[in-house]
Amino acid sequence: MKRIIAQTRKELTQVFRDKLTVALALVLPLILLALLGTALSLSVKGISVVVQDFDRTPLSRQYIDLLGASLTFRVVPLSQNQWPEEVLASEKARAVIVIPQNFERNFLRNEQPEIQWLIDAVDANTANAMRGQANALTNAFTAQFRGANEQNPQAIKPAIRADTRMWYNPGGSSRKFIGPGAFAVVLALFPPLLAALALSREGEQKTILQVYVSSISAHEFLLGKIAAFFIIALAEWALALLVAIPLFDLKIASDPTPLLVGTVFYLFCNVSFGVMVGVSIPNQAAAIQAVAGVQFLLSFLLSGFIFPVSNVPAELRWIAAFVPARYFIEITRDAFVRGGGWPAVWDAPLMLALIGSVFFFKAWRKMRLMQVEA
Repeated sequence: MKRIIAQTRKELTQVFRDKLTVALALVLPLILLALLGTALSLSVKGISVVVQDFDRTPLSRQYIDLLGASLTFRVVPLSQNQWPEEVLASEKARAVIVIPQNFERNFLRNEQPEIQWLIDAVDANTANAMRGQANALTNAFTAQFRGANEQNPQAIKPAIRADTRMWYNPGGSSRKFIGPGAFAVVLALFPPLLAALALSREGEQKTILQVYVSSISAHEFLLGKIAAFFIIALAEWALALLVAIPLFDLKIASDPTPLLVGTVFYLFCNVSFGVMVGVSIPNQAAAIQAVAGVQFLLSFLLSGFIFPVSNVPAELRWIAAFVPARYFIEITRDAFVRGGGWPAVWDAPLMLALIGSVFFFKAWRKMRLMQVEA
């Protein structure tokens, strides 16, 4: 135990000698957290649309006003001598709404006038969101004016009315979805990167040979390294948490112990991955590429950060089972949004502990083999 503590103290001393490295290690995660959390948004707002109104009646203008009052669309008028396809091709608008003639007359006669929506579907996700919002606004407009129309006694009211309530996130804020995920992705990059650089530097400069001829064992050496960078990672976690709570309007939804326990295993898992990379790759440039290309990229794409893991193609979905960020994102979103507690996420800390143990065993085996060969 004394050797582990001595190795930890020695590593922390080396790290804190370089003030610039310490500042970057504590500041860069906060900058990346703010960028990921604010630049990414799943909300569709302020999309420019143009309206070609051939009816020009009070009812058609009320429909246009309804679209302009929504947060999703920003209405721009279109003259009748312009072609809708030209507006879409020039990217001046993402959709064109064409209101036909006799729109008001057919509406008051209880007929079904058609309003044409031409939507730019290059971005399929945005197009689907626009289509859903267009249907919702049109249905609300129809229910409002036909229900208030005294000249339409034959208006049919639906027998079943769906009363929808947004659960866990009543405001539908995308920040409460993005924030916990960004928090996990940031911690998936910097702790393993620092650990990998420290060990690969020793291999690159051949100072690791002093460890091979000393009396310290492989597990003592690695545990000392992991403990040192775990302390730094814990400081990064605390600073990121202080920034994430006000930035994304987060608060603990229920029992915080799953978050605390999951954090310990997640940081251990990430630091162990960095140690494994540093032991296996005695080159700093290659170690940076390995951490960024494996840990960060997989955490960004296959963890459920942006889209559900179930949406990933089946031939790649199995990789997500070995991505630590996937399980920590489940823990953070439950802690800050859902509030299910241990019954909802009991398996996530266990998976993090298992994956972290595999990383540590791989690093120990490689280190032990190199000691024997030396």
